[in-house]
Amino acid sequence: MNAPDETQPSSAHAESSVGDNRLVVAISSRALFDMGSSHELFERDGLDAYRTYQIEHEDELLKPGVAFPLVQKLLGLNKLSGDLPAVEVILLSRNSGDTGLRIFNAIQHYGLGISRAAFTSGAPTSDYIAPFKADLFLSANAEDVGRALRAGVAAATILPSIAPPRSTEQLRIAFDGDAVIFGDEGERVSQEQGLDAFHRNETELWAEPLSGGPFRGFLSALHRLQAAFPAETSPIRTALVTARSAPAHKRVILTLRRWGVRIDEALFLGGRDKGPFLDAFGADIFFDDSPANVESARRVVATGHVPHGVSNS
Repeated sequence: MNAPDETQPSSAHAESSVGDNRLVVAISSRALFDMGSSHELFERDGLDAYRTYQIEHEDELLKPGVAFPLVQKLLGLNKLSGDLPAVEVILLSRNSGDTGLRIFNAIQHYGLGISRAAFTSGAPTSDYIAPFKADLFLSANAEDVGRALRAGVAAATILPSIAPPRSTEQLRIAFDGDAVIFGDEGERVSQEQGLDAFHRNETELWAEPLSGGPFRGFLSALHRLQAAFPAETSPIRTALVTARSAPAHKRVILTLRRWGVRIDEALFLGGRDKGPFLDAFGADIFFDDSPANVESARRVVATGHVPHGVSNS
């Protein structure tokens, strides 16, 4: 799959949107379920010990992982009445089909509508993202996430996070701006030339749309799903949570308007800690490229690190 340019979605995404308009999310088993102890066993004692352990504990229920509530809400959108675009969740796992039986037992127990999967027996899972036409890939494996990003797919490493249960059934997703929704050109100016140069640059280029970042295609697919509902009663709510502040806000707003994408809430924090604001928004997940920001955010919300752009070079 080729990376999307500034104005067009990738060909795989275009084909998906023209074909069946599904929102497709691919997720790893360690992001979906709590498999920390068995993964530690694998790293310490190797594949044979891991395989034996999983088969011996095949009937022992796996506990929900960090991204489990997000997946529940995504799949819950399919239960809403009306002629709506569907959501599909695909399981991509480095387990084998043999050891993966325990994972499907848990999927069945929790009533998750997941029927498609790829088990790769330790090989990278990212090669199967494009054939499944996934709009988003979530994994606890940073290597697989990096491969997906290089292939032009929105992807994030799910970090160990404190993800409190949310009282609302509404799906709430928050995004950083630069190097996530947008390209990292502004972030490069800020880091290389300083904040004053960044604001001067954004003021001079206010009428020029920002380039698209790795999550532009996913945001567009999510917006298509949102557009099936009245704005005031939508089961999906989005937020842009960015360190930008005025006057750098104007270019962001005009870029989203040109893309035809709706963001429900826009928080321009001017460098303030994002954690309290994400908690106030009630985010089910937050995506950010900055290692410092994700360390702060994961204390209060489920967090995906997007290892893209100058902050990760």
